[in-house]
Amino acid sequence: MHKVMAKGILSATNGMNLYRGCTHGCIYCDSRSACYQMTHDFEDIEIKINAPELLEQALMRKRNKCMITTGFMSDSYNPLEEKLEITRKCLSLIDKYEFGVAIQTKSSRILRDLDLLCSINKKTKCVVAITLTTFDDDLCKILEPNVSTTKERIEVLKVLRDHHIPTVVWLSPILPFINDTKENLSALLDACIEAKVYGIICFNMGLTLREGNREYFYQKLDEYFPGMKERYIKTFGNAYQVNSPHNEALMKQFRDTCKANHILYHPDDIFAYLHEYHCNSYEQISFDFF
Repeated sequence: MHKVMAKGILSATNGMNLYRGCTHGCIYCDSRSACYQMTHDFEDIEIKINAPELLEQALMRKRNKCMITTGFMSDSYNPLEEKLEITRKCLSLIDKYEFGVAIQTKSSRILRDLDLLCSINKKTKCVVAITLTTFDDDLCKILEPNVSTTKERIEVLKVLRDHHIPTVVWLSPILPFINDTKENLSALLDACIEAKVYGIICFNMGLTLREGNREYFYQKLDEYFPGMKERYIKTFGNAYQVNSPHNEALMKQFRDTCKANHILYHPDDIFAYLHEYHCNSYEQISFDFF
């Protein structure tokens, strides 16, 4: 790890990344892509040590309240967060100034901050997004070796459900020839239904590959799935969007299941929900869709 003094923290769309880089080791990670112009090793996590101070300054200057998003490029609950508590400090400020928050993670460490998530959600809106890829925990430990297992993440969704915090699942990536099966999708969707998630984001049953993450992904395919790299190259060439041969059937299964269970699934609708701020100071958010 290394520390930096950042010049700013919020983007034009009110997003923030408190860390840069990751040690989760997910074999498919798009954040490794060269287009993001990371100037240090991906596993050498950059810590924006002055992030809380910058965030407080930014929130104090804002004329209108809004949703603050975080964790969508670098997980806010990497192992360093246990001691540094930068994410917790920022959540405390969001709570203090009564802004909303949408936070994405693959880690059960988020439950450490359940008190703040609940407090924010009572005043405005707190949405937690969790990534799920495979229901098989043995496969999960290969695809995502250093994060909470699927079982642990599903338990997080249930805890948040029980505390009336809305959740969104990123159903991604579904890797061709690896976890692109009807059985895997059914198990993941059943878990989402049980956890009463508000929405599920899935653009296609597949993944994206470009310079930087393609090389790492292929290296890991050689390590864990001998012969799979050659199958990918033969099937997809250098395509950016790599869709499962079963994409059409799996997407139909996905859409039909969401419709039947009143789960939001159009990406534009979910993104609009994630960015929609409202004040809940006098009235708790309705969960009639449960």
